[in-house]
Amino acid sequence: MQVQAIAVHVIEGLRKKEVFPLSVEGLETARWALVDYGDVVVHIFVEPVRSFYDLEGLWADAPRVEIEEKKVSG
Repeated sequence: MQVQAIAVHVIEGLRKKEVFPLSVEGLETARWALVDYGDVVVHIFVEPVRSFYDLEGLWADAPRVEIEEKKVSG
């Protein structure tokens, strides 16, 4: 249930900012979820699944890009 709750929180939070996912996968399994926003893909895993896929190891050679957080006034 934690994976689903986190994914729904991300989706609803971005929906309020009028940002919508291109696709969502894995919510029904409750072990992993993928929320695809095009330029950004959100992966949410339970620990055993995270260890199995080892995305950090898979992408270890990829260039790192720092993104500054934009403060929203209001």
